[in-house]
Amino acid sequence: MTPLTQYGKMAENHWREFLPKMVRELEATSRLHEMLLEAEEKTKDEMASLRIQLTKQGLTADQAHRQAWEMVREKYILLPPEE
Repeated sequence: MTPLTQYGKMAENHWREFLPKMVRELEATSRLHEMLLEAEEKTKDEMASLRIQLTKQGLTADQAHRQAWEMVREKYILLPPEE
């Protein structure tokens, strides 16, 4: 099994706290780890693309990283809580 990176671990902690039903469903179908890896990959890929665009616009590497994280984190990692 592929180990999770910081993004996958952050997603798992967040999902377990704020999306317990979704986590239970994913665990019941043995898909939790797969979905966490997918969230990591999408986050890393989108952030890399955004960092390139943002540095071309004149941001420093650190500024570009921080802004890319702010733009992407709620799409894949910090999902909205369940009702």
